[in-house]
Amino acid sequence: MIDLRLLREDPDRVRASQRARGEDVALVDSLLSADERRRSSGVRFDELRAEQKGLGKLIGKATGDEKAELLKRAEQLKTDVKAADTERDAADAETQELLQRLGNLVHPDVPVGGEEDFVTLETHGTHRDFAAEGFEPRDHLELGQLLGAIDVERGAKVSGSRFYFLTGVGALLELALVNAAIAQATAAGFTPMLTPALVRPQSMAGTGFLGQAAQDVYHLDKDDLYLVGTSEVPLAAYHMDEILDGDRLPLRYAGFSPCFRREAGSHGKDTRGIFRVHQFDKVEMFSYVLPEDSQAEHQRLLEWEKQWLTSLELPFRVIDVASADLGSSAARKYDCEAWIPTQGKYRELTSTSDCTEFQSRRLSIRVREGKKVRPLATLNGTLCAVPRTIVAILENHQQADGSVRVPEVLRPYLGGREVLEPVAK
Repeated sequence: MIDLRLLREDPDRVRASQRARGEDVALVDSLLSADERRRSSGVRFDELRAEQKGLGKLIGKATGDEKAELLKRAEQLKTDVKAADTERDAADAETQELLQRLGNLVHPDVPVGGEEDFVTLETHGTHRDFAAEGFEPRDHLELGQLLGAIDVERGAKVSGSRFYFLTGVGALLELALVNAAIAQATAAGFTPMLTPALVRPQSMAGTGFLGQAAQDVYHLDKDDLYLVGTSEVPLAAYHMDEILDGDRLPLRYAGFSPCFRREAGSHGKDTRGIFRVHQFDKVEMFSYVLPEDSQAEHQRLLEWEKQWLTSLELPFRVIDVASADLGSSAARKYDCEAWIPTQGKYRELTSTSDCTEFQSRRLSIRVREGKKVRPLATLNGTLCAVPRTIVAILENHQQADGSVRVPEVLRPYLGGREVLEPVAK
């Protein structure tokens, strides 16, 4: 959530942010009104309580008619205090509910617009000319079937659409990717973490995933637990309700977890293969930093993502995501999109977001610097979303006979294997 003081002092900035997100601008005025009622009712409650306490002392000293009048006033005050307390609690609850619905403040340099209004910042690598090489590229599913690596038919039989099995070298390729990604993150100073896949409502809500993203979240009603769509959620909630020593920052974690997404609204999109699925594994970077260091940390996370994709020898571009496509927690987000030859376009592989103080305020995570305690900043960055990375590797490193060249960075984790060969039928 944002700082209420900032809302009071510069409501136009908050309105502009909501407008850039394509969100309800009227929410800002509703929140200002609720906050004013919360503050005024709080003042009235304090005044009545102070009078009530003072009256108690006077009653002890009074006699006769004066005492009777004071007792009468005390009865009225008792009613008034209870009413003021109820009014204060209601106004506070309304303020908090509205505040939870407000997105993070969009960074002023973010391009304004929707999904297609991003700005391309960098392009890396070159697209292969398959025509010049004399063959038509196969898509990742055909390659995966030739290699005995991907089985979507049995995935659908067992679990339904958008589920799959990774088999043989497919399973080995996932393990190689995860181990290589964790090795890079560890070398960069991240603490490896195996995180829970089920979290309580306060963890999910605190990271901002029960707002506009709620339709994509799986909920277990009987247990009131949520399946995470990213290990960002448990990593953000890891220090919930804690005050961290400023000397410990930055704290950097690399979480590995299964991820679950309903993919609501994606009917008919990417139905072939494993690009858009309901369950996948991912290595996620997460940072806790001082607020003034968040923009620099954001650039560092982006550099680590670029290092990873470069090590996989993939052509990719970096985009500055437009305001209406940010997600409620992010003030700014960069995506790295790999070239997918059979689709003839770039597709998102990694993403990194600067969430500033938004999540830490919701999760009550603060930093102590001397006698000062204040919210800190959180950032997240995908290092390896496994299925999409497999898609990009298979398609970009395929050879005419259906085999796939293994990027050098993965070979130590595949027993030195340089090529994935089609399996005999």
